[in-house]
Amino acid sequence: MTYETGLTWLSEQCDELADLPPAEMDRLIEQGPVPAMVLITERSVRELGRPASLQLGRDVRRLLDSGLAEETIRTAWVGSTDYAFDPARRQTGAREWLERIESAWLAAEARRDPGFTPPPARPVTDGSLRAAVRGATAPVAAALTRAHEEGEVYNPLPLLSPLVPALEQVITGACADLGFRFLLRAVRRHALPLDGPYRAGLVALGERLGHPEGAVTQGLRRA
Repeated sequence: MTYETGLTWLSEQCDELADLPPAEMDRLIEQGPVPAMVLITERSVRELGRPASLQLGRDVRRLLDSGLAEETIRTAWVGSTDYAFDPARRQTGAREWLERIESAWLAAEARRDPGFTPPPARPVTDGSLRAAVRGATAPVAAALTRAHEEGEVYNPLPLLSPLVPALEQVITGACADLGFRFLLRAVRRHALPLDGPYRAGLVALGERLGHPEGAVTQGLRRA
């Protein structure tokens, strides 16, 4: 069972290549990351409960409506998943990729419910929450930067933007909740060891954002 939802559910699926259904792996190999993510997006509508599926559309729209640079969006995404799913591998910009994901999601939702109307994005822009989530990046910034840079050695298309500033820009420029979930995904991906007080702080912050404890602690490594 996964607690992931929305765009971070998609990043979790893309981070487990061995677990991809054969059709999605074949699409990744034959056509590249964006067509494969279109298939995964369609699967999300079939497999996820309605709240988690709707969150995918909200998350995508939150980024598209933001003023974030293409490279910032790309860095936040690739920093949370396998770089095999970097849209730039097939010369696709971050916003074009998001638009294709949104189109696939809308079409899949319309097939399930012909009267479907997409929900408003409702980004979390409260100043105190933005400050709290941004503050949560500080204790892991050095370790996350180091782990990310070590992993970039194997990336055929190295990112141009550093990871932690990109996450901070998502938090302050798009949505504090999405930035929080991207931070958790990056910490999980790089298996950073976290001490008890920091984990407790993440749980408390997650509660403020409406996430149960399991959604925060699942997959986190203890120090």
